[in-house]
Amino acid sequence: MVVKTVIFDLDGTITEPFLSFDAIRNDIGFGPDDGPILELMEKMNPEELAAANAVLHKHETEAVEKSTLNDGAAETLDKLRANGINIGILTRNMRNNALAIESRHSLKFDAIVAREDGPVKPDAFGVLKLCENFKSKPEETMVVGDFLYDLLSAKAAGAISVLINNHKNAKDFRVHADYTIDSLGEIVDIIERHKGN
Repeated sequence: MVVKTVIFDLDGTITEPFLSFDAIRNDIGFGPDDGPILELMEKMNPEELAAANAVLHKHETEAVEKSTLNDGAAETLDKLRANGINIGILTRNMRNNALAIESRHSLKFDAIVAREDGPVKPDAFGVLKLCENFKSKPEETMVVGDFLYDLLSAKAAGAISVLINNHKNAKDFRVHADYTIDSLGEIVDIIERHKGN
């Protein structure tokens, strides 16, 4: 099976992990074990939601301003593009922040699906939307991320799931990954191996 599209998560995958979701929860007023932030925010009244969005915006803006690329990120994107592979970004972040990362680090993303576009990971929506955009089938599509939701969204869509092994709980996520990598450059090798399948 030939891989035609690679979809990347943003924070922790293209860039080195920066966002502290525990700190964001705390600043909004959630407990550390209350659950995923965006899903918790869906239950807020308009006043609470405005305050929570302000906190989220502050943390996400700082993450962009202080972002550094994961080792091999730019080189991997260049190699994929040279091989005619589509590059998508699927993030629970805002589109403007993904565009800011792209600009700050002189990267080029072919398409972005962000949280304002529809149901967020772990829903299959973003993976399927990018597949549709690129006219590639899910089984021709690889989803690369550092967190459980990246892998679950890939599985829900029928895509190939790849875990980058840099999250403190990575060992708990591996069961959902078709491949586990230590650096982004390994993606190119996996794609080469797929050509023979």
